[in-house]
Amino acid sequence: MNAWNGVESADFRGPLDVTRAATAVLDARDLVIGWSPAAERLLGYRAQEIVGQPLKTLLPHLGTGTAGESPPVRMPGSVSRTARHRDGRLLSVATSICPLADTGGIAGTPARVLVAAELDGLRAWESQQAMLHGLATQSPVGLAIYDTELRLTWFNATYGREIGLPLREFIGKQADELYPRGEFVTEGYPRSTQAVMGQVLDTGEPVVDLHFVGQLPTDPGSEHVWSCSYYQLHDADGRVLGVCEDAFDITGRYQAQRRLNLLVDAGARLGTTLDMTVTAREIAEVAVPEFAATVTVDLVQSVLEGEEPEHGVGLPTLVRVAERSAGESGGTRTANGAHRVVHPPGSPQYRSLSSGGIVRVESTMVVPLRAGGTPLGLVTFVRGRHPSVFDSGEVELADELVTRTAVCLDNARRYTREHAAALTLQRTLLPQHVAAQSAVDLAHRYLPSDNTAGVGGDWFDVIGLSGTRVGLVVGDVVGHGLQAAATMGRMRTTVRALARLDLSPDELLSRLDDLVGQPTGERTGTPGAEAGEDVATGVTCLYAIYDPVSRHCTMARAGHLPPAVVDPEGRLSFPDLPAGPPLGLGGLPFESLEIELPVGSLLALFTDGLVEGRERDIEAGLRTLGRVLGENRRPLEELCDRAVAELLPAGTAADDSALLLVRTRELDARQVAAWELPAEPAAVGRARELATGQLRAWGLEELSYATELVVSELVTNGVRHASGPLHLRLLRDLTLLTEVSDTGHTSPHLRHAASDDEGGRGLFIVAQLVQRWGTRYTPYGKTIWTEQGFPPGYPGTPRPVG
Repeated sequence: MNAWNGVESADFRGPLDVTRAATAVLDARDLVIGWSPAAERLLGYRAQEIVGQPLKTLLPHLGTGTAGESPPVRMPGSVSRTARHRDGRLLSVATSICPLADTGGIAGTPARVLVAAELDGLRAWESQQAMLHGLATQSPVGLAIYDTELRLTWFNATYGREIGLPLREFIGKQADELYPRGEFVTEGYPRSTQAVMGQVLDTGEPVVDLHFVGQLPTDPGSEHVWSCSYYQLHDADGRVLGVCEDAFDITGRYQAQRRLNLLVDAGARLGTTLDMTVTAREIAEVAVPEFAATVTVDLVQSVLEGEEPEHGVGLPTLVRVAERSAGESGGTRTANGAHRVVHPPGSPQYRSLSSGGIVRVESTMVVPLRAGGTPLGLVTFVRGRHPSVFDSGEVELADELVTRTAVCLDNARRYTREHAAALTLQRTLLPQHVAAQSAVDLAHRYLPSDNTAGVGGDWFDVIGLSGTRVGLVVGDVVGHGLQAAATMGRMRTTVRALARLDLSPDELLSRLDDLVGQPTGERTGTPGAEAGEDVATGVTCLYAIYDPVSRHCTMARAGHLPPAVVDPEGRLSFPDLPAGPPLGLGGLPFESLEIELPVGSLLALFTDGLVEGRERDIEAGLRTLGRVLGENRRPLEELCDRAVAELLPAGTAADDSALLLVRTRELDARQVAAWELPAEPAAVGRARELATGQLRAWGLEELSYATELVVSELVTNGVRHASGPLHLRLLRDLTLLTEVSDTGHTSPHLRHAASDDEGGRGLFIVAQLVQRWGTRYTPYGKTIWTEQGFPPGYPGTPRPVG
């Protein structure tokens, strides 16, 4: 292998260079009169063997003219010839003959010089020469050489074409003078070219593929990106001559990669919430400063409110919800606060809003926000310090960014609309003003969730029942949104209807469970729900009945948390109430628990959203609630406020939260009169006498006639259709209540008797004399009750104890 095949030992002197080639000096007769050591190495002849011999000895195929004369040599370069080695071998060599000054043909006088080298070495050298020439004239990579003072000394044709001016205009200038506003953007390296090349010059370590952003001297309005590499240059003795720069314009590739990165970043950062203002700020944060120096987002006002934009009424009203700019020092500035904006006719924004298309004006581009043909607003992109027109690739990128943003905004708009509808529906279905009850004092709080899934379905209710009793309800619907709110309304209505039947808590939940568990045969539209599955499946509910006469509270629950009970001494307990399954699941019966509550006891019914959160487990929440309720002598409204402040300090939670606080009362003994009667005809007259006497004691003589008829009919029914003793009870509360209890389970029916019927008119007459009447069942029989209003001017009743 000759030296030309070794990259590190490459010698750029030509093989026919007289300083290194095989050299023979010829006289006018082509006799060898001079012989170099290199010639001896090439052909094997020592000087004393070849001097005086004709050239044909070495080059047997060399043609000649007349004897003694060599043919004229007119060769611009080398010639391939066959030479004879001393050992007889024939070698392919390249030769070049250089004539000397005319000596008049005198023998022995030097007439020409012949240089020769192996042909393979010449071909390798020619390849290197072609490579050097290509780097200088044909290479797509820009090459520049700087001396040890980092001044430009040479650049190739590509570099020159990019600069656009001849080399003499830049010789002696430093790199930072060529690109005064350019900088490296590769992390971990200096910004300036001088600093990078100085580092290479000092350390000797090359740097590769640094990205440099700048403007050409001849085109300061266009930004280019180059991939630059730097390495030292040495002479043959290893002395440092300077630094070489390789620069390749990668503007297109760099911009494409940056756009791809921007889209990837946008995919991760856009639409993180269902808040339209946040989404608008997110696209501004993504685009500044990577894509534009300033970005503004204007949304249609009706869209921002979750409504459909108005059509056919001119250009919509716009509200600027996001504005972000890149600062001179490299930071960013964000303008907060939404405000209305008006774009004058002829402005890019006005034209874009009118046409629905992208508008480019110099360094400004306006892209409309649209979703399914619905205009949502505008996004305006503005260039920075070195403005230039957005190219087609940047227009496509902006359109893609804005399209993704529009999808997120439309989702947020739809959510806002549904959330508002669900809130309205929920507020409509929840009790706005809980009616005062004689049995208890009341206070309540309801806080909708801040969950992006939407409004939940928690509810509470207070239901007045017969016999001055009160029904207390709290429940939680699975899911969020309009569907959950509608389901909550359905459940609340059903519970109220069943409660009016005077069902016990376990019986009410059982019937409710049967209703929820019935297949509907309809597809609900809820993701994952099969056709026929009731969306109310999984609802939890707690139902309690408090009787202020007996001070007994009967309760049952379907998958719900038990209530908290605080006695008048401040002792907290959670009743060991059997936990039935959530509604609609079936399989297990519901069981009621009856407890006696001292007067002034505190009963708290709540949903899990109050005591359980993202940063608090349910046990901790229950302890906090118990600590608040322990101060039970405080007013109920104050206790509600304190519970919400302690458990939901932010004012909202991830789930809806409901709290119903009641303080129990006891009906005063002077308001109740009760008697036991035998189930015999004589008891009817006795019942009338007892009722009339009690009414006289209460000052309600005006109700005596109607009450006598009511008592007579109810006791008579008891005598006829039941066995065992009868119980008559009068209660004076907000109305006069009359109750007759017996051991029978036959339900009386109101009917219209025919003109020739002998009976059947009793309950009809009763219904005409009272405001309401009904029947409730107990484990021991049934109670028929009626309510009558007090006569005008009646002074009222004593306030219940508690």
